Amino acid sequence: MLKRYQVLLPEWLDEYIEDLVDKYDMSFSEVIRVQICGWILTTVSNLYPEYKPGIKLEDIFTMIKNDAQIRMEREDVHRMLSKIYFETRKAVEYRLAKEKKQKK
Repeated sequence: MLKRYQVLLPEWLDEYIEDLVDKYDMSFSEVIRVQICGWILTTVSNLYPEYKPGIKLEDIFTMIKNDAQIRMEREDVHRMLSKIYFETRKAVEYRLAKEKKQKK
């Protein structure tokens, strides 16, 4: 389920996201979600080196580079986004569980 939020962005960030929207034929919301997920995967992997996400950040970067060169089918993009979202959820759950144990 998706929730609606209002986020204020500086103009330079809006321009960057709009550029990604045009380049990858994604919605503004999708771009923001993917950017947040990438940050979360990076953060959790760095905070907890023992955590190994089911998707490598290099694979995500390769997909982005490939899509910029040759247009991926929309179905392939959605499949990759689903995997990113799934792995991010696992990373969030891992971090929350670790932090809960540390509080005890």
